Amino acid sequence: MVTSSKPSQSGASGPSPANGATQSGAQPPALWKLLDAAAQCLQAVRAGQSTTTLFDKLDRAIRPGVQALLFQTLRNLGRAQALRSALAPRVPPARVDNLLCTALALAWQDGEAPYPSFTLVSQAVEAAKRNPLTRGQAGFINACLRRFLRERDTLVSATDADPVAYWNHPLWWIERVQRDYPEHWQDILRANNAHAPMTLRVNVQRGSAEDYVQRLHSVGLDGRQISACGIELLRPAPVTQLPGFEEGAVSVQDAAAQMAAPLLLGDLPVTQALEILDACAAPGGKTAHMLEMAGHAAHWRVSALEMDAERARRIGETLTRLQLRANVVVADAGDTTQWWKQANGGVQFDAILLDAPCSASGIVRRHPDVRWLRRESDIAQLARQQDRLLEALWPLLKPGGRLLYCTCSIFHEEGENRIQAFVSRNSGAQLLPSPGHLMPGQSQGSAAVRENASGDHDGFYYALLQKLAA
Repeated sequence: MVTSSKPSQSGASGPSPANGATQSGAQPPALWKLLDAAAQCLQAVRAGQSTTTLFDKLDRAIRPGVQALLFQTLRNLGRAQALRSALAPRVPPARVDNLLCTALALAWQDGEAPYPSFTLVSQAVEAAKRNPLTRGQAGFINACLRRFLRERDTLVSATDADPVAYWNHPLWWIERVQRDYPEHWQDILRANNAHAPMTLRVNVQRGSAEDYVQRLHSVGLDGRQISACGIELLRPAPVTQLPGFEEGAVSVQDAAAQMAAPLLLGDLPVTQALEILDACAAPGGKTAHMLEMAGHAAHWRVSALEMDAERARRIGETLTRLQLRANVVVADAGDTTQWWKQANGGVQFDAILLDAPCSASGIVRRHPDVRWLRRESDIAQLARQQDRLLEALWPLLKPGGRLLYCTCSIFHEEGENRIQAFVSRNSGAQLLPSPGHLMPGQSQGSAAVRENASGDHDGFYYALLQKLAA
């Protein structure tokens, strides 16, 4: 995403084309139609639009299939662009280019292709013939793709030398990960192209994770417990199939995101009156988790900030489903004069969660468009915004209180560099034991921090700060 809002982390990696269009029992859409729609979406992503916005505009009958095809295309876009350049050195018109890249991204590797390669090629040509904008280039598209089928091994081998094609990330991204993680950069880039698991957070006020695993089994779903309230599904499933979802028994939340509430509040007594702030709260998962930990009889008062009114509405929807309450305020967290008195009367907070806007470089498994939407210059701009929020919120914290800074980013510039700089400027800030940077996939973080070993999760950064008494 090119905005600084946090993308949703609640979904799995997307449905398969084969099952996504037939859940209602209707005739599945023709493959050429899905390919044409996926190519149009790819064109929009390359022009700077996020997939979240695009999918909202799609016909519900084709949305699952198009999402699956587009996500796989985005995971292989570097390779597809290199292959297209080898087949057609002169860049063709945008609609033709994107249809070619879609077909090449899906067909270049037989073992990972969602359909047989010859089927993808023939249906891509059919899509070209059916669309007035590409009909005149159908023969050109056919010639390129047929040549690809004949010379696939040679073409793929030739493009292996291109790091963007080999790793399917922009070159600046690859180089930044190499600098930040010289020993693990290849593992990170590979993990970014894998499918993320669907992870659940059980509402401990409604039951235990152990019991919920049995509830899943009773409806034919398999899951394994990964933490006190976390369950990883063996296969993703629609939330409508999750027992008790509508009644608030469970939520969808990545295992890394589930660490926030326990890190900030885990050892605080629920009987103590506490003022808690979730400073960048949408879509409300972490706010809800803190309230679930508190219980309905607790004396914790939670304020949730979000500067975008539509995203703030989503916080309300999340809390309503879970039958939880918080003071939701639409405001810029960095402009404390705008909201502090409204939120809690201008009283200092005992605990602050700052899930800062970031590049989202840790969640590209779920949002494969992010790597192609981001620009290298965005990172410095986001770092300035992160510094601004830290400096603005720190005076609102009571002496002895805690601030948990987190981002869904693997880049050091948005994680440890920000905290090191902040602590060096603020002698009253003490860094407590924290997970630090979590890499996507099976964490290779420090075993000294228990939370670093919570199975398969997104990339994240966590730093827990305590405000020393004056």
